[in-house]
Amino acid sequence: MKYQLYREQQLSCDLATAWSFFSSPYNLSQITPADMKFSVISKDLPASIYEGMIIDYYVYPLLGIKMWWRTKITRVDFGKSFTDFQEKGPYKYWNHFHEFIPNNKGVLMRDTVDYELPFGLLGNIAHEIIVKRKLYNIFDYRYQILERLFNTNL
Repeated sequence: MKYQLYREQQLSCDLATAWSFFSSPYNLSQITPADMKFSVISKDLPASIYEGMIIDYYVYPLLGIKMWWRTKITRVDFGKSFTDFQEKGPYKYWNHFHEFIPNNKGVLMRDTVDYELPFGLLGNIAHEIIVKRKLYNIFDYRYQILERLFNTNL
């Protein structure tokens, strides 16, 4: 079964600042909970994403189990949006669309994640018991960090 997680957050910065931060794969660990031990393992990545870019990570999503995750940047509309798609990792399907909309308060950032777990019915049960809550907690953590980084001078 496919699921969708949607979040939005107003950032008090200009578009160039938001784009620079979110388009750098090196900033992902900064907005991921420490207990996940998220680390980029790809070498010599440029400071900003590009269409076709492959990024490899290690992450410990559940029970301290180390997992390799590979995403591909499948679409970039510079300064507006980008999409990362899981090529290999813990999900059966993962497609994360990032959108940046300038407004009179700064930039509205939107995340839409479409995902599916492996293992059919067992995956659906795991989603309800563990995974959904874990994903929401990750994005709640991200929200708090971004508030501190971009919205503390309101």
